[in-house]
Amino acid sequence: MLLDDMTTNANHQGVVLDPAEYPYVDLEDLIETGRTVLILDHVQDPQNFGSLIRAGDAVNIGGVILPQDRSVSVTPSVVNASAGAVEHVLVALVANLNRAIEKLEEAGYWIAGLAGDADATDIFETDLPDPIALVVGSEGKGLSASVRAKCQLLLRLPMSGHVDSLNAATAGTVALYEIVRQQRARSVS
Repeated sequence: MLLDDMTTNANHQGVVLDPAEYPYVDLEDLIETGRTVLILDHVQDPQNFGSLIRAGDAVNIGGVILPQDRSVSVTPSVVNASAGAVEHVLVALVANLNRAIEKLEEAGYWIAGLAGDADATDIFETDLPDPIALVVGSEGKGLSASVRAKCQLLLRLPMSGHVDSLNAATAGTVALYEIVRQQRARSVS
């Protein structure tokens, strides 16, 4: 096959790279880390996903779980947005997010979903359990009803300004750092 055919006549300069598929891990491998897990409930924006992976790597999470359907996957845009962090964070792609949550619970994880409504408690006033799986909902819609029902805790970030919400990546990052802050405080005491 000619390089022009392989690149749809792009300016290939005589070189074409055919990357391998991203090496997703089994859910069980991620659970075995015993560290904080990030669950993305149908997040679709590659920038949000990449930013969350980058933040997850910064705080040394055990990994990220995402559903196969109606969700972003690891793409070149995600790799770019993660600044390469996706190479250091385990990512599990699951067929059923609710079943994955059940497996996390069976392994002793607490499931905490980010929600912005009155039913949620202020994350900064909540004693967060460990190990914890943090669920970040999709852009615009938040947590799906079935995933929300599986959450043992609903957490909100206090909003004092003029906007009533943050994007998924920003909210998830703030929550991950609060989880780490509390874990460190417990280990010092």
